[in-house]
Amino acid sequence: MVDDADLETHLFDFMLKTFAFARTARVDAHELVVFERTETESESQFRPKLVKLRVAVPRAWILYDLAGDALVIAKDGKTAGSRPTGTARETAGGTTEFEEQGVRWKRVKFPDGSYLYAPSELSPTLSTSAGRAVIAPP
Repeated sequence: MVDDADLETHLFDFMLKTFAFARTARVDAHELVVFERTETESESQFRPKLVKLRVAVPRAWILYDLAGDALVIAKDGKTAGSRPTGTARETAGGTTEFEEQGVRWKRVKFPDGSYLYAPSELSPTLSTSAGRAVIAPP
């Protein structure tokens, strides 16, 4: 598990993209770390919109990878899961359920047009209005 200084100074690698630390949040019995990134909706559109992406990860699963100088997922708290290689894809082009770094993920679209990536087992709780209020406060 990482400390606050590591969260604030290192980027989080997820889906071949980097995310910055935004906040910690408590949902039920889980202490979560929320990472955020803003990107364009689609470069192929005439007027692309900005889209906010969030990843919510249990704090106990986050590990600092010294070799990669990045925060990664270690579901057991010790061993980083395998990371994909290749080219990052647009959010709309990705699947809504996938596996990365040894964890099953689900992408949920919020009413404001932003997206949340959450572990599948936490997705039902985090996609409720109460969960959204904690993950993406107004």
